[in-house]
Amino acid sequence: MNPAVDKATPTSIIPALLNREKAILEFNRRVLAQAQRLDVPLLERLRYICIVSSNLDEFFEVRFADMLDAARDPQSQVDNRDVERVARAAHTLIDEQYGIFNEQLMPLLRRQDITILNHADRNEAQRAWVARFFEREVRPLLMPVGLDPAHPFPQVANKSLHFIARLSGKDAFGRDNRIAIVKVPRVLPRVIRLPDSVAQGQQAFVLLTSVIRAHLEELFGGRKVEAFSQFRVTRDSDLEVDEEEIANLRNALRSGLTTRHFGRAVRLEVVNTCPAELSQFLLEQFDLPEAALYRVNGPVNLVRLNELIDQTEAPELRFEPHEPAWPQGRLPRQKSIFERLARKGDVLLHHPFESFDPVVEFLREAVEDPDVLAIKQTIYRTGAKSALMDLLIEAARRGKEVMAVVELKARFDEEANINWAERLEAVGAQVVYGIVGFKTHAKLLLVTRREGAKFRRYAHLSTGNYNPRTARFYTDLGYLSADPELCSDVDSVFRQLASLGKIKTPRRLLLAPFNMHSRMLELLGQVEAAARAGKPARLVVKINALTDAELIEGILKAGQAGAKVDLIVRGACMLPPGLPGISDNIVVRSIVGRFLEHTRVCYFQWGEGEEDTALYLSSADWMSRNMFRRIEVAWPVNDARLRQRIIDEALVPYLHDGLDAWQLGPDGHSTRISTQGPCAQHALMRLFRAQRD
Repeated sequence: MNPAVDKATPTSIIPALLNREKAILEFNRRVLAQAQRLDVPLLERLRYICIVSSNLDEFFEVRFADMLDAARDPQSQVDNRDVERVARAAHTLIDEQYGIFNEQLMPLLRRQDITILNHADRNEAQRAWVARFFEREVRPLLMPVGLDPAHPFPQVANKSLHFIARLSGKDAFGRDNRIAIVKVPRVLPRVIRLPDSVAQGQQAFVLLTSVIRAHLEELFGGRKVEAFSQFRVTRDSDLEVDEEEIANLRNALRSGLTTRHFGRAVRLEVVNTCPAELSQFLLEQFDLPEAALYRVNGPVNLVRLNELIDQTEAPELRFEPHEPAWPQGRLPRQKSIFERLARKGDVLLHHPFESFDPVVEFLREAVEDPDVLAIKQTIYRTGAKSALMDLLIEAARRGKEVMAVVELKARFDEEANINWAERLEAVGAQVVYGIVGFKTHAKLLLVTRREGAKFRRYAHLSTGNYNPRTARFYTDLGYLSADPELCSDVDSVFRQLASLGKIKTPRRLLLAPFNMHSRMLELLGQVEAAARAGKPARLVVKINALTDAELIEGILKAGQAGAKVDLIVRGACMLPPGLPGISDNIVVRSIVGRFLEHTRVCYFQWGEGEEDTALYLSSADWMSRNMFRRIEVAWPVNDARLRQRIIDEALVPYLHDGLDAWQLGPDGHSTRISTQGPCAQHALMRLFRAQRD
């Protein structure tokens, strides 16, 4: 596509946007680079290898699967050439990942006396131990299936690990059936640590697949295994239900969970020694083209090496533990949070540098306070275990009015959320599932308390999930407030989610899918107009993804008008920065460090004074789905002290990061800015550690 001149603003030029799927792979290339950093502890480098594998699983299950669907649609702009380009990029990334694993990390681990022993590496004592382990723990759970017309190719679930074997001779019934399949049980650990008595002074591990491989032939009495391979298939796992055609979304999703594991195959992984005839046989069984075959030089499914990291005793090879600080100066322990908010105003929490515990305590105080009459909360990703959900259940048991907006379609958290919904309903809480066709992604918690003759509301809003576990390694901003207007807006959102009725335009909140997108475009227009008038014009946006075409166009126009634009985009970014005369006034950087950057902050300036600026926190990324197919909120921060704190902690350090920062080029490739210099996350850890001490 050639750049097109925008008719409405003759001086604006809108270039072709970068490919979204390749932008996602480029983000994973930045994550993979963490595994090569000498300043990152060795086990953490291995963990980044695992993170990339997990990310790629989801990429194939969702994004690549959607791309394949689009390529089949004659109305779509996606064609097979696009699919092939993305597939090639994925192959290259995966090959690089295994190269780093084999050539860099494994030798370094061996130097630390941490080793994964293949069958050929094991001595007689170790082989004897493995044989006993196989007989006791593994063989009873294995059931090899020889293929014939009565034993067709088995159902292979998404991401489940199997062996395929070609056998010699004939079977017990004299037939020439050569192919057999062995499922690797998911209930068994994939990484087994050898006892010290046979480890020869090392921390020695064996993989479950290596244990099975060493004894594979024993499963086929009287026959030789001539060739074999591990294999794993990745399937389309986006859970889809026709919400317009069902009466009960929860029941429909629970039913859909049973079939999700058997969606259309999109990727086949085998070891690189797999004979061509076996890989071809598997491709035919899964109806996949050759390009969908990924030959890997090492364990299929590197994600499971997290088990090795967890079992290894080597604290010096991990990040130094980080203990989040309690904001003692702003929320004194053992003092009422409600009283603090009512008397002294809003409180900002910066996770994981500050603890998530105040949020839990805010809800705990609401549960235990007899003057609290009602609690409302959105639930998106809370995890299978959650102190917050336990507190909501306890609140309902105590007779408080509890309303939970449970998003049942939070991808890969559907089952946990269904279970929480059922537990909440069982104790009398009012549970609703948001709006048909829209995911409820807003992070809101509202408490209504009787204070004398009046009711007063207290709210918590967040850029991240109500999940204490992920709050320890996701960067997010939480906001506690008793501001009447803001709390009234939050209450209106809950009323709309329950009643489906129209509400007045919120006074403080921006709400997707209604006015968030249009307001962001309006603010971008103000920045552009100021730049054209020669006034100070500035835009700084920190988000996880930038893919909405209209917002990208608004950013480009502001930049071309002369506004200084800095975008901090952790993941996929489709805006091509640095194009001469088009986007050379726009810098896009990505921070990839110890913590997963998750904060969403938007800062706009269109003049000289403080009144010519706006700063918003938000649950939404700048993607079309967030703006039009989700319930999202953004809220302004007007308190000068809190605004400055957000700028000083969530924006400025990242704009000057010289260690974890990458800069995006106009071709969609990122370059690490430096290998030395200030590090935003390290600086924030030091800042809050000093406050804690």
